[in-house]
Amino acid sequence: MSLSFRQSDILNIARQDGRVMVEELAARFGVTVQTIRRDLSELADMGKLDRVHGGAVLRSGVSNIGYEDRRALNEDAKARIAMACAGDIPDGASVFMNIGTSTEAVARQLLNHKDLMVVTNNMNVANILVENPDCEIVVAGGVLRRSDGGLIGNLTISTIRQFKFDYAVIGCSALDADGDLLDFDFQEVHVSQTILAQTRRTFLVADHSKFQRAAPARISSLAEIDTFYTDQPLTAYLRDRCNDWETIVRICQ
Repeated sequence: MSLSFRQSDILNIARQDGRVMVEELAARFGVTVQTIRRDLSELADMGKLDRVHGGAVLRSGVSNIGYEDRRALNEDAKARIAMACAGDIPDGASVFMNIGTSTEAVARQLLNHKDLMVVTNNMNVANILVENPDCEIVVAGGVLRRSDGGLIGNLTISTIRQFKFDYAVIGCSALDADGDLLDFDFQEVHVSQTILAQTRRTFLVADHSKFQRAAPARISSLAEIDTFYTDQPLTAYLRDRCNDWETIVRICQ
């Protein structure tokens, strides 16, 4: 798909400012907000921008977009993914949940589960699950990352190593064409790798936008994931690889 002149201008504005807003673009180009929304959706489909509430942000391969903007990305898809994932977690299970807006969505779907023990390095997940009186919550200590409520570092890793979880629910910042899970923060990567070593079954929750992004640090591969919950079909190549790896792929539409 080729860029229109207006889409090319929109992309240049995003490169200068980091983000663009629908109403401002509509006024600037003298078109309707519906036209701008279509432009932004097409640019997102091409992997040029990430849609956020009210506009879009420039996609980056070396630094993540803001946490509140990530929370607004693909909310409906995240909700469907979360519902499917939570449905596969039985009552009475021990679960680890890491940092991310997708894992937070799963936490919301666990509010009616019984006799859960959830260990997390995500303060937001802990605060969500406080509303479930039948859930024991263990917060893995560490250095607080104020931008997203995540706990990272050696203390976090040391805490995780004290457990053996029935399930781990993890997210990632990007997923490349070979099926490698990627992230931006090397300390967070070390935490995620420790989680994978301490769980019996691993669930990955990631919507299709993760296929269109890049990040510098490798966590693991889909080969190490038991079930991958996403909202759009994989490429034929990656689907075949997942079959070879015996990784179950759940398309949540």
